[in-house]
Amino acid sequence: MEFNVLEIVSAFIVLFAVIDILGSIPIIVDLRNKGNKIKATQASVVSFSILIVFLFVGKALLGLFGVDISSFAIAGSLVLFMLSIEMILGVTIFKHDSPSGASLVPIAFPLVAGAGSFTTLLALRAEYATINIIIALFLNIVFVYIVLKITNRIESLIGESGIYVLKKFFGIILLAMAIKLFSNNVANIAG
Repeated sequence: MEFNVLEIVSAFIVLFAVIDILGSIPIIVDLRNKGNKIKATQASVVSFSILIVFLFVGKALLGLFGVDISSFAIAGSLVLFMLSIEMILGVTIFKHDSPSGASLVPIAFPLVAGAGSFTTLLALRAEYATINIIIALFLNIVFVYIVLKITNRIESLIGESGIYVLKKFFGIILLAMAIKLFSNNVANIAG
């Protein structure tokens, strides 16, 4: 266990790009506009907990159920696909009836702690010291918390039209990410 600032920065940047909470702002705003309550603390703590558990036991846990990372990533890509369709077409597919609002599904899982984050953690674990990955992950979750807390301010700053444009734009980005995640992992299963 070796503390290394360069590893922390590198792992932070990789996780930041994969988690992409800024790209999820239109999803968060849309969920709030549909009457879902989003608790920033709950979403952050749950997603951090899921990711930490997965960092240590993810591969073994999936193996216990006979599921490999590629199959799990495909399942996650289908959830992301549905979210993107909601954003692009303005339809509702998911029934958000969780007592916790949208904090757990889809915010904590799969937006923050999803297939992309899981596979990234496993890849980082092969390269970096665990303590550095944990610190980088924690810093990312702090950023997620801040974004969840100030989403209303961001929405008022860019306005309803700005949110509409962002929602459609990031819906297409999310759709592309879902297709890429799906195709990469189907190739892994098939090959």
